[in-house]
Amino acid sequence: MNYNIRGENIEVTPAIREYVEKKIAKLERYFTETPNANVNVNLKTYNDKSSKVEVTIPMQNLVLRAEEVHADMYAAIDLITDKLERQIRKHKTKVNRKFREKGNINALFAATDEGGAPAIEEDDTEELEVVRQKSFDLKPMDSEEAILQMNMLGHSFYVFTNAETNLTNVVYKRKDGRYGLIEAQ
Repeated sequence: MNYNIRGENIEVTPAIREYVEKKIAKLERYFTETPNANVNVNLKTYNDKSSKVEVTIPMQNLVLRAEEVHADMYAAIDLITDKLERQIRKHKTKVNRKFREKGNINALFAATDEGGAPAIEEDDTEELEVVRQKSFDLKPMDSEEAILQMNMLGHSFYVFTNAETNLTNVVYKRKDGRYGLIEAQ
């Protein structure tokens, strides 16, 4: 894996770089071969002495992404590694289940990790089940009106048709309190 470690308001010291690489490299044990991926790590520090760590690992069939805000940067890196590990386990179980259903035993991931620990069983994950379904008409509007509608409903996202492009868009509330917009192509 190739590491791209960036710091905002912080200098990325060799100690921080080594710690990040060491922690993220532990994720390689979940793969039969080391993935050829670029690991993007963004480290930020804020005036209140808190740190934010973002890690994105784009791969062929999967994008692993996690972020964590913590007072201690090293603790945030540890928590990020745990989050990424859970994502890999969840994806691994889903892929292995699909291969078992098709009768194909060649999976993308190793059946055991390097330490010989058994693979994650199906019982360790929750079933992905749709428990409620809604349908509604998409009213043409601009993003500002969509944000107002979302806030009036008390939701964290809102789907609408963009009046200018006539495409389906989504506005959502971010963790930092600001808003994001997802545009369909």
